[in-house]
Amino acid sequence: MSRRASPVQAWLPVDPFITALLGTVVLAALLPASGRAADAADVASTGAVALLFFLYGARLSVRETLGALRHWRLHLTVLAATFAAFPLLGLAARNLQPLLLTPQLADGLLFLCLVPSTIQSSIAFTSIARGNIPAAICAGSFSSLAGILLTPLLAALLLGGGGGFSGDSVLKIVLQLLVPFLAGQLLRRWTGGFLLRHKKALGRVDRGSILLVVYTAFSEGMVAGVWHQVTPLRLGGLLLVEALVLTAMLLLTWYGSKRLGFGRADRIAIQFAGSKKSLAAGLPMASVLFGAQAAVAVLPLMLFHQMQLMVCAVMARRRAGEGAAVSSTPRPATSRTLAPAAPDRITG
Repeated sequence: MSRRASPVQAWLPVDPFITALLGTVVLAALLPASGRAADAADVASTGAVALLFFLYGARLSVRETLGALRHWRLHLTVLAATFAAFPLLGLAARNLQPLLLTPQLADGLLFLCLVPSTIQSSIAFTSIARGNIPAAICAGSFSSLAGILLTPLLAALLLGGGGGFSGDSVLKIVLQLLVPFLAGQLLRRWTGGFLLRHKKALGRVDRGSILLVVYTAFSEGMVAGVWHQVTPLRLGGLLLVEALVLTAMLLLTWYGSKRLGFGRADRIAIQFAGSKKSLAAGLPMASVLFGAQAAVAVLPLMLFHQMQLMVCAVMARRRAGEGAAVSSTPRPATSRTLAPAAPDRITG
């Protein structure tokens, strides 16, 4: 017999990966790497980031991506939400410092608004809500691909000197992110079968690499003494601002897609893909872009990730209930036989 989740787990999911991340943060606080150990951790973290983006490139099917281009209106809507609407909210939130946010937290919040959307959770919630699953898959993939280039470029443009950007930063981005990604794409013909056969084991490699990146970043933060900037009051202010940002994006993607003429199934995919931010992609990027300040910079992203899972889990079940109610509503009788309702079309 399969074990059923408790009501709390069903409505307010706690991502196990978040638990592992928090444990890694505690470990870095108690036993931060320093001296030669810090140097070794930094080298290992650099290699882990390169490995992550190599695997991202090797897993992304170019044929499937090109085949999904017929849904360009939906994809452009998600990209606009991810890389235009989100950054505008992040820029607006900078006006809340120093009342609610410190400059470092404001930079971290803006960086959160620049990272690409998720793939897995967008698909999962779209499926639960009875939305357009293929559209969610393609939209998440396109967002991840675009984020390889757009996130660093937007960060350099909007964060400027605040994020420590320079010619060296650009070179690091190219060498640690773009080159491994392109190498993965080029070698996919030979590595695709291996990756597919060992998908579960490589998933652990992904998570382990990210945990290593987090440990290195938070160790550097502890040694540099950056944590005195994050008081409980500031943390509460950050959570409030993030809740407002998430609410704004959920409303914008739902009602904005309706104004654009999308059907219900497409609107569900747009809402869940367009309101998400990827922890897996954002953490490695932050380690490259922020250096020793990455510990504070990734805090908003870590908190937003869990918040979006909890809120969207509730919303997905509500959308599913609404869809079931609509489909079961009796139709008025007419003198002619009524054809069954056509499913929501995939706009494109």
